[in-house]
Amino acid sequence: MIDENVRPADMLRINTPELAEKFITEQIAKVRAQVGTGKVLLALSGGVDSSVVAALLVKAIGKQLVCVHVNHGLMRKGESEQVVEVFRNQLDANLIYVDATDRFLDKLAGVADPETKRKVIGGEFIRVFEEEARKLQEVDFLAQGTIYPDILESHGVKAHHNVGGLPEDLKFQLVEPLKLLFKDEVRVVGAALGLPNEMVNRQPFPGPGLGVRCTGAITRDRLNALRESDAILREEFAKAGLVGKVWQFFTVVPDYRSTGVRDAKRVFDWPVIIRAVNTVDAMSATVPELDWALLKKITDRILAEVPGVCRVLYDLSPKGPATIEWE
Repeated sequence: MIDENVRPADMLRINTPELAEKFITEQIAKVRAQVGTGKVLLALSGGVDSSVVAALLVKAIGKQLVCVHVNHGLMRKGESEQVVEVFRNQLDANLIYVDATDRFLDKLAGVADPETKRKVIGGEFIRVFEEEARKLQEVDFLAQGTIYPDILESHGVKAHHNVGGLPEDLKFQLVEPLKLLFKDEVRVVGAALGLPNEMVNRQPFPGPGLGVRCTGAITRDRLNALRESDAILREEFAKAGLVGKVWQFFTVVPDYRSTGVRDAKRVFDWPVIIRAVNTVDAMSATVPELDWALLKKITDRILAEVPGVCRVLYDLSPKGPATIEWE
């Protein structure tokens, strides 16, 4: 008996548009055979895996797919807007957009412990998604962006999508068209489906989002400083041609202030920390030696454009002893 969760030894690596098109055609047929006229629910985070699954299922079953995008207020600048633009406006997907920013940030108020923050964010996501699922009629299938490393490492449970904790009475059958693919193959398939390059090649992003980069207890003003500084960093890295050359880069705004001077007056504002790393497997990481002029340009922009910030620092710590994220 063939185990459908084991990648066949003779399965070709999907590394060309032609092989991606062949895979897409095969999966469309399989999805249609599995689902029939039924409805499929998908938690669409905007990450690579869920976005590629969504685009594939839209192509296969159209409006039978119901995508739910929950904006927890911890997304990077423009990400939720991009999900709506691509899937609702361009692909005409059946998309439910839930702006739960206030709900999440109210729950996180005063919560400083990193693990507690993760549990609050993950638990609240499940509750919001469950509420939306119960509003829908006759949905029998749940699509997930499971990929092959998830099966190898966690027995098929896509923990960072937070749908593994749904109540048992929601007896969904799983639809997992990418479950035998590696991440690089998923990106090739996404490109073949016509998804934007910035979505297909999206950097790794933690499940709690900016919640683990706004260290300690999250405040709305500091979260805004984090989002704006991160957007500046990404913009300048793109202009410098570093996207795809540096594995991951982002900013961190810690929960302490530093003295500074602005307009000849003493201020007590936040530092912004730039984090950039290169790695093969994320088990260890090195820090790239960035051009000094680039770092100065990013620093000047952050200090001029982001309210409440008086310092910019570059984290030179490799993994280990440091980790890639700060929390």
